[in-house]
Amino acid sequence: MERLCGAKLPFWVANETFHRDRPDLSECFQLSVLAWLPCIFLWAAFPCYFYYLRRSKRGYIMMSLLNRFKTAFGLLLWIVCWIDLFYTFYEMRLSHSRPPIYFITPLVLGMTMLLATFLIQYERLRGVQSSGVLFIFWFLSVLCAIVPFRSKILKAYSQTDVPDKLRFTTFYFYFGLILLELILCCFNEKPPLFSSVVTDPNPCPETTAGFLSTVTFWWFTSLAIKGYKVPLEAKDLWSLNQRDSSGNMVPKLLKEWDKEQAKAKSSEQSLTSQAVYAKPQSSTTNHVSGGTGANESSPEEAEVLLSSHQAAPHQPSFLRALIRSFGPYFLIGSVFKLMQDAITFVNPQLLRMLISFTKEKDTPDWWGYLLAFLMFFTAILQTLILHRHFQYCFVTGMNVRTALIGAIYRKALVITNAAKRSSTVGEIVNLMSVDAQRFMDLTTFLNMLWSAPLQIILALYFLWQNLGPSVLAGVAVMVMLIPFNAFIAMKTRGYQVEQMQHKDARIKLMSEILNGIKVLKLYAWENSFKDKVLAIRQKELTVLRKTAYLGALSTMAWTSAPFLVALTTFAVYVTVDENNVLDAERAFVSLSLFNILRFPLNMLPQVISSLVQASVSLKRIQNFLSHDELDPTSVDRKNTSSAFAVSVVNGKFTWAKEDQPVLHNINVMVPPGSLVAIVGHVGCGKSSLISALLGDMEKLEGEVSVRGSVAYVPQQAWIQNATLRDNILFGNTFNECKYHRVLEACALTQDLKVLPGGDMTEIGEKGINLSGGQRQRVSLARALYSGADVYLLDDPLSAVDAHVSKHIFDNLIGPEGILKGKTRVLVTHGISYLPQVDNIVVMVDGRVSEMGSYQELLKQNGAFAEFLRNYAMDDIIEEDEATEDLMEDELFPDDVLSNHHTDMVDNEPTVNEAKKTFMRQISIMSGDSENLRCRSVRRHGCSQRKHPEAQEKKSPEMEKLIQAETAETGRVKTKVFLEYAKAVGLVLSVIICLLYGCQSAAAIGANIWLSRWTDDASTNSTKENVQMRVGVYAALGIAQGVLVLVNCLLCRAYSMLQAAKLTHQNMLQGVLRAPQAFFESTPTGRLLNRFSKDVDAIDTHIPDNIDIWMRTFWYTLNVLLICSALTPMLLIVIAPLMVFYWWVQRFYVATSRQLKRLESVSRSPIYSHFSETITGASVIRAYGRDNTFVLMSDMKVDENQKSYYPGIVSNRWLGVRIEFIGNCIVLFAAFFAVMGKEHLNPGLVGLSVSYALQVTMSLNWMVRMTSDLENNIVAVERVKEYSETKTEAPWEVENKKPPPEWPMEGNVEFSKYSVRYREGLDLVLRNITLNVKGGEKIGIVGRTGAGKSSMTLCLFRLLEAAGGEITIDNVKISEIGLHDLRSKLTIIPQEPVLFSGTLRMNLDPFDKYSDEEVWKALEHSHLNRFVSNQPAKLDMECSEGGENLSVGQRQLVCLARALLRKTRILILDEATAAIDLETDDLIQSTIRTQFQDCTVFTIAHRLNTIMDYTRVLVLDKGQIAEFDTPTNLLSQRGIFYGMAKDAGLVQ
Repeated sequence: MERLCGAKLPFWVANETFHRDRPDLSECFQLSVLAWLPCIFLWAAFPCYFYYLRRSKRGYIMMSLLNRFKTAFGLLLWIVCWIDLFYTFYEMRLSHSRPPIYFITPLVLGMTMLLATFLIQYERLRGVQSSGVLFIFWFLSVLCAIVPFRSKILKAYSQTDVPDKLRFTTFYFYFGLILLELILCCFNEKPPLFSSVVTDPNPCPETTAGFLSTVTFWWFTSLAIKGYKVPLEAKDLWSLNQRDSSGNMVPKLLKEWDKEQAKAKSSEQSLTSQAVYAKPQSSTTNHVSGGTGANESSPEEAEVLLSSHQAAPHQPSFLRALIRSFGPYFLIGSVFKLMQDAITFVNPQLLRMLISFTKEKDTPDWWGYLLAFLMFFTAILQTLILHRHFQYCFVTGMNVRTALIGAIYRKALVITNAAKRSSTVGEIVNLMSVDAQRFMDLTTFLNMLWSAPLQIILALYFLWQNLGPSVLAGVAVMVMLIPFNAFIAMKTRGYQVEQMQHKDARIKLMSEILNGIKVLKLYAWENSFKDKVLAIRQKELTVLRKTAYLGALSTMAWTSAPFLVALTTFAVYVTVDENNVLDAERAFVSLSLFNILRFPLNMLPQVISSLVQASVSLKRIQNFLSHDELDPTSVDRKNTSSAFAVSVVNGKFTWAKEDQPVLHNINVMVPPGSLVAIVGHVGCGKSSLISALLGDMEKLEGEVSVRGSVAYVPQQAWIQNATLRDNILFGNTFNECKYHRVLEACALTQDLKVLPGGDMTEIGEKGINLSGGQRQRVSLARALYSGADVYLLDDPLSAVDAHVSKHIFDNLIGPEGILKGKTRVLVTHGISYLPQVDNIVVMVDGRVSEMGSYQELLKQNGAFAEFLRNYAMDDIIEEDEATEDLMEDELFPDDVLSNHHTDMVDNEPTVNEAKKTFMRQISIMSGDSENLRCRSVRRHGCSQRKHPEAQEKKSPEMEKLIQAETAETGRVKTKVFLEYAKAVGLVLSVIICLLYGCQSAAAIGANIWLSRWTDDASTNSTKENVQMRVGVYAALGIAQGVLVLVNCLLCRAYSMLQAAKLTHQNMLQGVLRAPQAFFESTPTGRLLNRFSKDVDAIDTHIPDNIDIWMRTFWYTLNVLLICSALTPMLLIVIAPLMVFYWWVQRFYVATSRQLKRLESVSRSPIYSHFSETITGASVIRAYGRDNTFVLMSDMKVDENQKSYYPGIVSNRWLGVRIEFIGNCIVLFAAFFAVMGKEHLNPGLVGLSVSYALQVTMSLNWMVRMTSDLENNIVAVERVKEYSETKTEAPWEVENKKPPPEWPMEGNVEFSKYSVRYREGLDLVLRNITLNVKGGEKIGIVGRTGAGKSSMTLCLFRLLEAAGGEITIDNVKISEIGLHDLRSKLTIIPQEPVLFSGTLRMNLDPFDKYSDEEVWKALEHSHLNRFVSNQPAKLDMECSEGGENLSVGQRQLVCLARALLRKTRILILDEATAAIDLETDDLIQSTIRTQFQDCTVFTIAHRLNTIMDYTRVLVLDKGQIAEFDTPTNLLSQRGIFYGMAKDAGLVQ
């Protein structure tokens, strides 16, 4: 330095700085270090920043006034600096030689100012609106210039004349200019031109926020204020930043994943090249993963298999793909973390200086104040950097979740059926919700993996300097705790996997229960299934309890860890050497270092367990993404050479590679424009053939080609949760005239008049508010509208009534229909249409037995001719039912159409329920499988007056069927907390709170004791008291540990699990007891969300939140008390700070709670859309709509992230503000310690400042936990909502139990019975009086909507009477319990529902019957051959919804159920839709023989089935029109005769 400054100007003068009350820095120091610091920063940052600017493309910004000023000031600065330089040259000429520093500094400064000016312009050209680099540069310049600014004035003040007037002047010019530059730098430039046009109505202000605003998250404030004033709604949220959107993130990940898979494939091919090339090339396009076989087995097995595959060729690593996609962005966050870790250790050093300052009484005061300010400044810097780091981490987490959901969704559209079977819908949805979430949680902590060890090493280094080798004792304690924590983490991981499996099983079961709830109610099986759910739940809770025990141990370990470390270290330190004295400086600096240590030590186990969970999730996701995909080339769509529109040559197909082939040796040729029918018995492979043509099956050999686009109508219609019109358009553009033609052909025009919103009516999940036949026709309309070349129709006519099916065949499918000239493949059971088709394919057991036209097949006299001869007679009967329909339409003038709106406009809260039940009442209840719905509604709906205004009231808001999930607004009611406390137990809750207080008191007591102990050093009485000091310190610490343990066990392992158990049980009970209408208006997705997400919150999140909240609350309270007790002045400051704290916290909690609610409300649509997609995957693929659906899913995810992103930012916004308060407390604690240094001893100063340093953290945690707790406690509120649903009548009424053998006779009597669907609607059945003797067989007929189905629902009391009674064997059914009633009746419902589980469980869930009885029932229902061919016999697994049985077989299973129950009264809701005639005959004969002495009610669609019944009941408009024997009715020539005549039964 002497070279630069010369001998006259020393670099450092101690006398001028430390030992004066008015310190000053030497001129040499000012000219070198202070002047160069900002320059060094700018030149160091320049290369990276320049590179970044060159890469960024944002358009350029017009020259603005602001920019002109900045540039002008920059040039002026350059001129000012160079005036100095030239002045020095000028002095040289006057032989006033100056030291070299006078040349170097102005030169360097001038160059730097030019660089800054260049950057100002370059940033403008690259579209940067606010520059961080320049802001820091100007800030540093001003900061460094303050010292010479003061120093020059002091000099001038002390001397009479100002020496060196020019430099004095230029310096103040320079100072003024840099100050101006700094001020100008705080303002933003205008947005750039020519940037990609932001058409956003509500763009996120972050993109245009200035540097300061970005660093302090000031740009978020507007939303926080808005959220505080009014509860936020979705429309208030900002749009998602472009870079975070699905469209950007998902392709990024998929690109990397495809690379990984390609790598894996190439390495595999090089290993097994011969084998691969021997196969046909097409099979290699499937995604190969090391163990494709393994992926289809159960999850546990899959894990075992995976581990054994490690030796296999290179497996694609999903982790690598993730790192490549998101690593770089994440690394920026890691750099911030590194900076923050370094700064963390500055404060303990400053604390040491502060304590030594209070010891030495002659140090000048300014030194203490400077230390206080430095502490404040480093703390602020640390805050800003830490939150930058968090922002990067959280955004990465959000992006990972977006990308994962997108990848899983895209994969789910193309996986093979085998893969689909290995993971149920529930499991795949779990991948999306739970596993993707885990990754998101992990990214926030991931940096701790390297940061924690780094912090530990640094802390130990400083501790060693402080206490010497005795630190090793403390380290030994830590090292001993590591295996303990590791062991706990390992065990916890095992439990976690186990808990996930139980949870999956429980959700899967729940989803089936909800899908089949109507059947459960009709069979009175709720209890059996409830017990099954509770059994799984019990296992889940047992695992949770074990986890809680482990958790308590680990919590104790890591709460006591820092204390044990301190204790051993101090104890060893004072006992090793008598000269070692524990003074305040050593003790409190060590304590603050131990406190720093505490965080990484606590975090490590958490991070490791997070990592472990994420690795389990990673494996699950990777397995799923490595599943085989459907081979897109298995069906040749391009084949133009072939003469046939559809051809299969030597086809052999299977559902999964390892299964037996289902279709063998298939040869089918369909010429263009022809109509081909496929016929055969139940389960002979008709639908499989259609699937093969769609490419949904694995092709083992042969060629399949389909020319042109395809439209597909599945056997069970797939309906989206959208408007009716959207369901038909299915993504095509709307063309009015074509659309009406389609509706007409599908006989939907009438139905539209009835639906409340016409074709804009929203259709519920799975088409719940349409009847089976309407769904089927919507599905047909979708196919017709798509205008494809080839139509694959899988039995579309089975679900509709005879005359409707005739209409559809004639107008749509048949030779004269709209589709003539298109290629049509029709699976059918209806014989009457066969003469009109071009070709018939007869299938038997998966092979084509014969093929040809109707005439040819009759001539061949094979199986088909035989079959025809048996059944032709029955079927012709039904042909001509369609004519009488046209007569009735004139009876109802149109103006009464929408009358049912009048009673919906009363604005009571039940209005939604009302709408929903009404919608359903049209459809489900009168579920006569089909028919034009209009008359039924007019009959139910219209009161006798005409409502002229009804038409206007047809307001659009009536159309929403499924209500949007309500998001609560405003503060969470105290009531909810009370509810939870009640579930835990009120006394226990109070005890737990007090225990937390004691635990905190013990911890603080130990530290106060320590400060007393350090004061011994000043009075030199250390030696005598060592034993006592160490003993008491130890006792206090151990007490704290024990309290923690007791508390955790009491809290987590006992009371909160009790609460979790209770809340779940009540919700399950509430949901199962809810009436049928509840399920029709509540989407399953929403119920499942409550059973998974919300129950999970109550199981794990709420206890965690409460635990941390209680600890931080007591801790903060005690800290503030101690600080105020030591320096009472602090109270003056703490009061306003606490007000500010409370204020910020209210802003934050209000906004963040609402954001969290919006986020969870926008989350369910992602999953419901997803499960809908999985069920309809084959339809979506057939129509080639994959991309549209992917886009829809992406939009839903983005919509969800739109409310998640402000949620993250709100945490950062809060953090910065709360930590500012904490930093102020540090500042004032230090400040007052300096002021009162005369009468404060060092121990207390150390205590109060080291506590103040801690308080920031706990304040922050407390607000976060308050809001987390408020957000999670909402789960209690949501679960409670469903446990208090309106219930049905009681299941059992003790004093009214019927005798066990009731009903003996089977007499059923209706007396003046009336019923309506709900309050305020008209009666559906009016004053029905009839008497049925035991053993009679009654057929119930009537036009659609006459109330036939309502009769059956009344017997089961799914509808309660509005008047009159039903008595069965002298017992009034309204007085007994529902289960007593329902278990004594048997119904064979229209739609067969099976549950996943064994076949035996499906037949007999309560295990009431022996195996023989079950086999006998199977024999009578003609299933015994099928079942005995299965390897597992009765234990054959039925998949979810009975997917692995054909629809006909499922219907037979329902028959077997009825045979097993064999009650005296049987109700048949004619369930012959999906069954071929042969099976239908079997069923009818079974019913005649097996239920000979029972009373049978049959709702008949085919009159021939009831011609031999005892009596026939004809209903009309809800009243009995005729009731007599069939022969008498025919001779009366009334309604029944008319129907029979239409059906061709009488001439």
